[in-house]
Amino acid sequence: MLGVLLAAALVAAGCGAQETGPAPETIRIGLVPNQAPEKVQAEYEPLKAYMERELGKKVELDVPTSYTATVEAMVNDRIDVALFGGLTYVQARERAEIEPLVTDINPETGTTKYRSAIIVPAESDIRSVDQIKGKTFAFGSTSSTSGSLYPSIMLMAAGIDYRTDLGRTTYTGGHDAAAAAVASGKVDAGGLERRILQRLERDGTVDGSKVREIEVSEPIEGYPWVVRESLDPELRDQIAEAFLTMKDPKLLDLLHAKGFERVSASDYDPIEKSARELDLLTPAEG
Repeated sequence: MLGVLLAAALVAAGCGAQETGPAPETIRIGLVPNQAPEKVQAEYEPLKAYMERELGKKVELDVPTSYTATVEAMVNDRIDVALFGGLTYVQARERAEIEPLVTDINPETGTTKYRSAIIVPAESDIRSVDQIKGKTFAFGSTSSTSGSLYPSIMLMAAGIDYRTDLGRTTYTGGHDAAAAAVASGKVDAGGLERRILQRLERDGTVDGSKVREIEVSEPIEGYPWVVRESLDPELRDQIAEAFLTMKDPKLLDLLHAKGFERVSASDYDPIEKSARELDLLTPAEG
């Protein structure tokens, strides 16, 4: 009788446990295409080599053609690890059992936070966000935290609903394309990640004299590196540790990081709240 009760207790305990599979031989890392996919792929090749050394496993990089495709890849277990934006992460966790591990420490601020910016052509008469009402606007991807959600928050704070109060809106798919659209005068204003704008200006991709910032967002929690919860727990810890102990200055520079810190799901709850309020929680192509 005691044996039967013990067996029943073990079964009951097992029913509440998170099922994990064996550690895979190849780790598949997905990256959101916040710039042109081929540029993202090339940028992260050194990370691939580093993770292969640290984990003792083969690593494959995957840069889908859209933010939405990256979410779908995680939902359908086609990738094991992903670098998401905050909005992409909260969209994905609605449909998949995933866990955020770490985010980068911003070299410019020394924190894990970054900001979004609204920009206009340098010669524009627009001086404040409220003057954008009825104007044309370029967002990045609909699933971009700093290219869609936070520009929409800044517009809303100025009394402009991005869904009804703008003229023609364009979802360019990436921060670089949004910056180019503003710099060329194809749109009256645009929103993007401020760090990426500064990098584009430094490398000459965007002429900094052609654009002007008119608003900067509140600090945003950094891009989380996320893993499937079904991944072996020991492997999850190894992946997190590989980031936390990263010291190579060249690799950190390539990743635009001073280092990495742990993050938790609750760190992204404010992003989820805003996304629900602005109808941006459901992934959309763009």
